[in-house]
Amino acid sequence: MRNFLANNQEELVSRCKSKVALRPRRAATEHQLANGIPLFLEQLIRTLAAEEDDKPAESVRISGPSGGDSLALSEMGMTATAHGKELLKLGYTVDQVVHDYGDLCQAITDLAFERNAPFAIGEFRTLNRCLDNAIADAVTEFSFQRDTQIARQQSLDATERFGFLVHELRNALGTATLAIHALELGNMTVGGATGSVLKRSLSSMATLISGALAEVRSGAPELRQTFSVALLIKDAETAAQLVASAAGCAFEVSPVDSLLAIRGNRELLLAALANLLQNAFKFTHPHTDIALKAYELGEHVLIEVEDHCGGLPPGIAAKMFAPFNQHSHDRSGLGLGLSIARQSVEADFGTLTVRDVPGTGCVFTISLPRHSLQ
Repeated sequence: MRNFLANNQEELVSRCKSKVALRPRRAATEHQLANGIPLFLEQLIRTLAAEEDDKPAESVRISGPSGGDSLALSEMGMTATAHGKELLKLGYTVDQVVHDYGDLCQAITDLAFERNAPFAIGEFRTLNRCLDNAIADAVTEFSFQRDTQIARQQSLDATERFGFLVHELRNALGTATLAIHALELGNMTVGGATGSVLKRSLSSMATLISGALAEVRSGAPELRQTFSVALLIKDAETAAQLVASAAGCAFEVSPVDSLLAIRGNRELLLAALANLLQNAFKFTHPHTDIALKAYELGEHVLIEVEDHCGGLPPGIAAKMFAPFNQHSHDRSGLGLGLSIARQSVEADFGTLTVRDVPGTGCVFTISLPRHSLQ
């Protein structure tokens, strides 16, 4: 078998590549096979040579003992481990790890049959031992790396969800604090417009906490409804006026058609709009104005927030919706506002985009399917 493998090494590798290429969504490359079949063949040949020369210790060092080499990886085990790790990076599944070595076994037996090359029972035993060890080590590493990858992604997802909750609670608390401050300064009652802002902020916090509890118990609840765009804008305006006063900026809101409606999670869409407005107040130049308008365009409703931040630096527009991404020296936030806003809008089949107005500012646009009020 040793001579047969050495004399037909290139042919066997070629047959393995051909088998791999026939599988769906699987392209064989030299890079992918670098730690796989070619190295395994070379190590198998050396293992057989060591056994022919009656060097059992050398055979075990190269390819490991029967039953695996869990205590200390053999040379073959280390290359198989690298191969399993590489296949995961290339986006393949665990069955491909097994198939790669199975292809070689099939190629060896097919070619031996074609050329009438008989093998001794002991040589078959060595081949099976090497295949068994290589597959076990490759699959073990593949599974370990995959599990690590999944655990890391789950941790990131959990962090982002927690960040969403904290961010929205802080926004609602900040608005409630501004409302209380305004009520105290003006010696006003809670029955007016400012009191309504306070009540709505407290209600938002209660909704966020209830939603988080519901998600823990049984998954995110379905809270979609059809509602008036004009009333949504009015609620956003009332809360934003407090922020505008604190920031020393002018806030302009265009009239909205009372018949316009959209469908979605109203609380989350209102929070998304609040995030866009807070972002605008944070970055716009002092004593400039922020504009909010909503209008119909075909089968969609567009809600726009325009600021005077001076325009966006090159390349920023493509990155600014990424979570935990901050674009100013002010690190008081979490860098989640725009990411949360986009997720909320997309959850209701809409889009959130930004358009740069060089030298002036930028315009954030929420686009949602238009509905009618019944």
